[in-house]
Amino acid sequence: MPDLLVRLYELPPLAPAVEALAAGGLAVRRAAASERSPVVDWMRAQGSPGWADECALAFARQPIACFVAVEAAGSDARLCGVACYDAACRNFFGPELVAPDRRGRGIGRALLLAALHAMRGDGYAYAVIGWASAADFYRRAVGATVIDGSTPGQYPRAFIR
Repeated sequence: MPDLLVRLYELPPLAPAVEALAAGGLAVRRAAASERSPVVDWMRAQGSPGWADECALAFARQPIACFVAVEAAGSDARLCGVACYDAACRNFFGPELVAPDRRGRGIGRALLLAALHAMRGDGYAYAVIGWASAADFYRRAVGATVIDGSTPGQYPRAFIR
């Protein structure tokens, strides 16, 4: 899978994506330090051990480089999605994951925009989306383009167990 490049100075606005979800009872926000364990555990269970490791690194950044989508139901809250940045490498977006039963509702786009806007606020002009499995989604959402010759990218081969 190729890496993608995003121009952070030409991002769509964040507010409409977040407001549309808020109308449906979902909040997109930066994760809190106290949420590290449940978020990392969720990434491991819903995604992979590698994504959980990268998510844990995002929690080590200041400010925390992880955004969550949370659905409120009375006094309970359900984690619906996670997006991280500056985890695999500086200036890299990802991993990002939305719960399978919550996909197609704009959660992934709102999480993506929240993280990319934060990266822009941190001073980056461009972001790399590493090893993008959903390249068409990223093209439509933020105009991402393929970085020629980027497969397999910076990710090392997995260890033989």
